[in-house]
Amino acid sequence: MKNFIFVTCIFGILGVSSCSSTKIISTWREPNKEISLNKLNKVLVVALFQDETSRRKAEDQMVGYFYGKGVASYNYLDKNISERNEDAIREKIKNDGFDGAVTMRLLDVDKEETYARGNISMYPSYYNTFSSYYFRNWGYYSNPGYYLTTKTYTVETNVFSIKEDKIIWTGITKTTDPSGVVKMTEEIGGAVFNEMVKQGFISDK
Repeated sequence: MKNFIFVTCIFGILGVSSCSSTKIISTWREPNKEISLNKLNKVLVVALFQDETSRRKAEDQMVGYFYGKGVASYNYLDKNISERNEDAIREKIKNDGFDGAVTMRLLDVDKEETYARGNISMYPSYYNTFSSYYFRNWGYYSNPGYYLTTKTYTVETNVFSIKEDKIIWTGITKTTDPSGVVKMTEEIGGAVFNEMVKQGFISDK
């Protein structure tokens, strides 16, 4: 489909390692849509994170894989444009020659605490005197455990055709304890790309 110049070929070189903490939860694609990677022209990338530093890091990470064809929203959609109206944004993007846009939006951060016990001294059942019992157990109570906090980030990734003015692919991912926003963006990109290839949504023809 020549009119659907693709926006996520950046993800093709990322891959997903065996130790990736990112999982695809759900996806949707426009039926029978196939995107040609080599038709890429100009792409807007948008990271919708509340923290401005995280937003910029994510967008820079994404732009870096477009070989000069990606444009970060923080360098393009300034406050005056963003706060005008929907039609102004639509017309600006079309007039400036964008073929597509890819967005990442943080939906939720889930925190889960688990308690890790301190060292437990195991002893045979025949240590049944008070002194043996106490000696081998007091350390467990004097050496308390600690809490571990696991963070899971739920992110929505969308692909839009600017020419058709509609969404053509969307996916939800969950990433557990990423080591920074750049690493999370890499993992999400790899997982999303692999899923698109699997679905036959993208090709290099």
